[in-house]
Amino acid sequence: MKIEKVAKAGTLESNDVMITVMPNMDGGIEVEIDSIVMKQFGEAIKETIMNTLKELKVEEVKIKAEDKGALDYTIKARVETAIKRATI
Repeated sequence: MKIEKVAKAGTLESNDVMITVMPNMDGGIEVEIDSIVMKQFGEAIKETIMNTLKELKVEEVKIKAEDKGALDYTIKARVETAIKRATI
């Protein structure tokens, strides 16, 4: 999937995550995570994001995740939604 534009999904409410995706003109995948639970779950959050991108066959994207304690399934849903919004 090719990212055409900037798109967002989610909120900054407790137990949610705001995902922003944008095209990466340099190629590859860049992930920036800002989380209230970064020390405990930062790697798990990144792994969930990367696995979701792999499932969707996205290879060139910049993602910013502003996490407020979201669970894995919420992170996955927000990434999928943002990617779909960016490719339409």
